[in-house]
Amino acid sequence: MRAVVQRVTQASVTVDGEQIGRIGKGFLILLGVAEGDTRQLAERMADKICRLRIFEDESGKTNLSLEDVGGELLVISQFTLYADCRKGNRPSFIKAGEPQLAEDLYRYFMKQCETHVDVVEHGRFGADMKVDLLNDGPFTLILDSGDLFG
Repeated sequence: MRAVVQRVTQASVTVDGEQIGRIGKGFLILLGVAEGDTRQLAERMADKICRLRIFEDESGKTNLSLEDVGGELLVISQFTLYADCRKGNRPSFIKAGEPQLAEDLYRYFMKQCETHVDVVEHGRFGADMKVDLLNDGPFTLILDSGDLFG
């Protein structure tokens, strides 16, 4: 499982001209699922992300978590995080999880996030989405479950 986590002051997602998700201060998460990923892994990733201390405290140090600041989440499914660009110029996505597995784990990941924060917005799995964000910092992290929990 891979996640790109962006600290934002606001973010939204639109499908077919209709805004379907919007948050204020929090994280925009682009989430990719690989073959072999499990619910246990989704639980661990959700817990890790929601506990990240990357918001500034009163001293200006990144020492506060999403929960500490009353932050919100916008989670977008992103199979392209598993692009393999080693050969040629056309990416291969064979490492990305099959759609049924990916959607199940995407939804399960969001349910786990709801145990940490009150607002979890999301995109539409498999849809052509337009994502708008105001990155705060910018502060962007890339988390790979193989590196974190290997």
